[in-house]
Amino acid sequence: MQMRKLGTTTIDVSLICLGTMTWGEQNTESEAHEQLDYAFDHGVNFLDTAELYPVPPNAETQGRTSTYIGNWLKNRQRDKVIVASKVVGPSDNFGDLSYMGHGDPTRLTKDQIGQAIESELKRLQTDYIDLYQLHWPSRNTNYFGKRDYVHMPEDDGVSLLETLSALADFVKEGKIRHVGMSNETAWGMMEYIRLSETRELPRMMTIQNPYNLLNRTFEVGAAECAIRAKCGLLAYSPLAFGYLSGKYLGGKKPEGARLTLFERFQRYTNEKSEAATTRYVALAQQHGLDPSQMALAFINQQPFVTANIIGATTMDQLKDNIASAEITLSDEVMQGIQDIHNDIPNPCP
Repeated sequence: MQMRKLGTTTIDVSLICLGTMTWGEQNTESEAHEQLDYAFDHGVNFLDTAELYPVPPNAETQGRTSTYIGNWLKNRQRDKVIVASKVVGPSDNFGDLSYMGHGDPTRLTKDQIGQAIESELKRLQTDYIDLYQLHWPSRNTNYFGKRDYVHMPEDDGVSLLETLSALADFVKEGKIRHVGMSNETAWGMMEYIRLSETRELPRMMTIQNPYNLLNRTFEVGAAECAIRAKCGLLAYSPLAFGYLSGKYLGGKKPEGARLTLFERFQRYTNEKSEAATTRYVALAQQHGLDPSQMALAFINQQPFVTANIIGATTMDQLKDNIASAEITLSDEVMQGIQDIHNDIPNPCP
């Protein structure tokens, strides 16, 4: 398993990061532990969760994912596992999150971040979290597929400085080791880094954003920032909710699949994504590749990526996803991917 540095730290994390958001909804605790055992026995040392998980979020299951991880983690050598988690952003544009116990609406304030950390430490049964991320920005900006930025300074929420200063206190207390962002913009990334340098505050080590063959918008601006600022991408939704496997093409709805179970997940479903995915699947088959592994290998080869967050509901999926780390795409395949992207760029930003 290839290892990469976590930002400017001395921590080595596996190129494949184990995503967990289905655990507690689509996956049982025993299935979660089976995935963890297999992944860590095959070179993965990095896992990602969130206080909001599992997804789709609701009051009945909230926190169950991290509880499953904690029950597994207590029997492992803690310093061999790199655990990433996230605190929810403001609920104004997300829906009712009052069940999180942070107040309504949620805010990225010191009090609410502190409450979130304490609750997550209990679920994870650990004394510290290696990487603590802001799940989405406090201000109104483009994330979760929102297009066309509209400037709304009256809706900026908690300032970046206030949030970063709060995180600094929890780093000093040893409850979190490092901090990161999620669903952030290029401006947000660089502003956080500027604040860390000018105010002597913790440095953002990673940015966890969507990145896949149907959504390469990260490459526009943010990728350069990630490389130059040494704030690598933790790529989520690398298979576009499984769409890039080709299993949903032609309107198919496989039994038990995420898009079959939860109609709310429509981000990667439209006419252009169908056309692009059809061509990506054909390209993979032309070169004797599994479509999912080709899509993951493309991400693995990007210089701005720190880790590729894979997720699976079956062991067969998990094994194939982890095996993608051993695949290097040829120049011919990479050019074929670029040709499709040029014809149908970012159908699902």
